[in-house]
Amino acid sequence: MNNEKEVLLEVSDLKKHFTMKNKKIIKAVDGVSFSIAKGETLGLVGESGCGKTTCGRTAIGLYAPTSGKTLYRGKEIHSLKGAERKAFTKDVQVVFQDPYSSLDPKMRVIDIVSEGLISHNLVSGNAEKKEAVQELLKLVGLRSEHATRYVHEFSGGQRQRIGIARALAVSPEFILCDEPISALDVSIQAQILNLLMDLGDELNLTYLFITHDLGVINEMADDVAVMYCGQVVEMATVDTIFGKNSYSHPYTEGLMTSIPRLD
Repeated sequence: MNNEKEVLLEVSDLKKHFTMKNKKIIKAVDGVSFSIAKGETLGLVGESGCGKTTCGRTAIGLYAPTSGKTLYRGKEIHSLKGAERKAFTKDVQVVFQDPYSSLDPKMRVIDIVSEGLISHNLVSGNAEKKEAVQELLKLVGLRSEHATRYVHEFSGGQRQRIGIARALAVSPEFILCDEPISALDVSIQAQILNLLMDLGDELNLTYLFITHDLGVINEMADDVAVMYCGQVVEMATVDTIFGKNSYSHPYTEGLMTSIPRLD
């Protein structure tokens, strides 16, 4: 939203509709527009079922849009092919919501984290792969010896760190964080949130951070897009929403009043 900064991702009138077996049309995303400047975080917030995950995944090309477009560094992503498409998949990565379903429990950590390294020819040989994975594990707060263990041996918080290491392996500049802490114990959530913020500062990452929790957005984001029934009903900076309590849509007001506060 800052016009003085380089816009990395720009979404214009994005729509994603699903046709059910009974021919009913579900308008999961219905005309959403936003932009994210390089190095900043946009928080996409809304209740479960409002379309925010579908919006995020369509915005980065995991789903084909019904209409609308996404520009990444000025190029329409849904028309990218060949080398340009592969470069885009390197620059844009995802940290998924559930670390139990997004990681194969029967795979070793080194094989999971190195998938992107191998796919994009970023390492040559087992020794280089092992060294790269160990450095990535240290970066996310795990030990190098964890590389040889299987995913099912780890806790939820540790699995999410592995998922973050996998996303970071190819040195992306943009990461979609799809409710990355909602499936974790409350005691672990703050650790993962702090890790993502520290990595964002250290590596100059750009985030689209999806959550149902405005309190998380207050900690994580620069700008906020409030989503309701497939549409963005309010867009503002975090300082505007939280500092000045300035919001125009009643749904945003409802979300704000639902944030737990100490008495």
